[in-house]
Amino acid sequence: MIININKPAGWTSFDVVKKVRGIINEKKVGHAGTLDPFATGVLILGTGPDTKKLSDISLSNKTYIADLTLGIETDTYDCDGSTVLREPVPELSKKVIENILSLFEGVTKQTPPMYSAKKVNGVRLYKLARQNKIIKRDPVEINISDIQLIKLKSSTITFEVTCSKGTYVRVLGYDIAKKLGTVGFLSALKRISVGPYNIKESKLINEITIS
Repeated sequence: MIININKPAGWTSFDVVKKVRGIINEKKVGHAGTLDPFATGVLILGTGPDTKKLSDISLSNKTYIADLTLGIETDTYDCDGSTVLREPVPELSKKVIENILSLFEGVTKQTPPMYSAKKVNGVRLYKLARQNKIIKRDPVEINISDIQLIKLKSSTITFEVTCSKGTYVRVLGYDIAKKLGTVGFLSALKRISVGPYNIKESKLINEITIS
């Protein structure tokens, strides 16, 4: 069974897997791509034999809606982190922001953040980050097929982005803020689709039942 979950904020992807295992009484449950704890939205689970489909699903493009709050940088690039820097925010028009966003479209390289589950030499980066260790990370090729400004309100930019597997939207937000002449962090992130799976068809965890 493939289950399209609308993950709530504050849950890790493994929290969701563990909860669903208990609800449907099935040990073999996995997911098709991690969502950060602060993020919400589409998390695709596979159960039983359908866990074999998850690797293919994980290759799909994903679409997110992100809130980028300017003027503050955190160590995790999101709202779960500690503030490490404050900078003034220049006066920005929608046109200027749209022009900057368009620079990120296409194939580019992105350096994974230290606070991530990515492994380097067998160790997850976030474990090193918690020890205040920063190591060299090789940039990874990503493809942003579409990025659009949705809203500009005070010092927060809301944008929608469709991107390839392996894209860190937190890093994208950080890079956008730099291009705008300031710093920033993601104050909200919602994944609205994974390939053909859409948030409109997602189920809340308490809506999952044994079929």
